[in-house]
Amino acid sequence: MPLRFTLRQLEYLVAVGEAGSIALASERVNVSSPSISAAIAQLEAEFGLALFVRKHAHGLTLTQGGRQFMAQAKAVLAEAARLNEIAGTITGQVRGPLSVGCLQTFAQVVLPQLRRSFVDLYPAVEFHQEELDQTGIFEGLRRATLDVALSYDLDIPSDIIFHPLVDLPPYAVMQASHPLAGRASVTPADLAEHPMILLDLPFSNDYFLSFFAQSGLRPRIVERTRDMGVMRSMVANGFGYSIANIRPVTELAPDGRRLNYVPLTGPVRSLHLGLALMAGAGQALTVRAFVDHATDRITPRAAPGLHMRLPGAG
Repeated sequence: MPLRFTLRQLEYLVAVGEAGSIALASERVNVSSPSISAAIAQLEAEFGLALFVRKHAHGLTLTQGGRQFMAQAKAVLAEAARLNEIAGTITGQVRGPLSVGCLQTFAQVVLPQLRRSFVDLYPAVEFHQEELDQTGIFEGLRRATLDVALSYDLDIPSDIIFHPLVDLPPYAVMQASHPLAGRASVTPADLAEHPMILLDLPFSNDYFLSFFAQSGLRPRIVERTRDMGVMRSMVANGFGYSIANIRPVTELAPDGRRLNYVPLTGPVRSLHLGLALMAGAGQALTVRAFVDHATDRITPRAAPGLHMRLPGAG
C-alpha cells in the first residue's frame, strides 16, 4: 500500500504544531506559508482528520487528534533520521542532517567560522543552526530539535551532558574614554558607582549580578538589553560599561567605535564555553564528527573569532 504522506509534510506539521502559526513555522523551516498550508491540508484530506483548530486572532491550535498525530509524526521523523545515521555508520561517511544550537551571546562571533570549516570537511552534512538563550538550548536538546549546542556551563541540568572546551574569564567592557578604561584590571567595587548596561539574558544576568552581590554591592543599572551587539554599541557610545566573557578579536563595536576590555578580578568566576548534548546523542557519527571538530578548533590558545586570554596575560 503506497504511503499517504511524505516526510516533508510531517516536518511541516510538527513545525506548525510547535510554532502555533503557519507564519512562524514558515520562518523556522524556511518554506513559504502557502506550501506549508497546502501540506497540512493534504494531510487532513488524506486521513480525514482535522489536525488544527483555526483561530484568526490566535493562530492554530492542535486538536486532540492532532496532538496524537503530531507525537507519532515526531517519532516517524526521528526514525527516518536514524536511517541517515545507520547509513553513515555503515559507509563510514559523515552525512545527513545536523542541528546545532548556539548561545546567542557568542553565536555571531564563534559559529560562522566553525560551521564553515566543518561543512568544508563534510559537505554531505545538512547543517542547520539556531541562535538561542540558555533556556531555549535546554528545551531544544530535550525536544531533539537540536543535536548538540555550543553554550556556557550555566546551571546545566542533570539530564544534559556538558563537555567544557575553554575557560572564558569575565571582562568589564568600556568606552575607550571611560575613567577606568586604562586600568590593568578592575573589581566589582570599582565598577559599582558607574552606570551599567546589563546583558539581560536568562542565567547570564544572575551570573553577572552575583559578582556584586558577593561583595554586598548593587550595580547602577541604567539600561538592559538581550542583544550583545546593542550592548557593545551602547557601551562604545558612553551610556555605561558592561560585563561579558566574550572578547572578540576586533575591539570595535558594531557601529565602528572602539571598546576597551579590562579584566575583571575579585569575587568573580570564569565561564566555560563548551558543548551540550543529551546522553547518547554523541553516538551518532555526524554528531561525533562535530564534537571532535569543535574540540580541535576551540582551544585555550585559539578559538574562532575570539581573543583568548592566556594565563598571566591581559
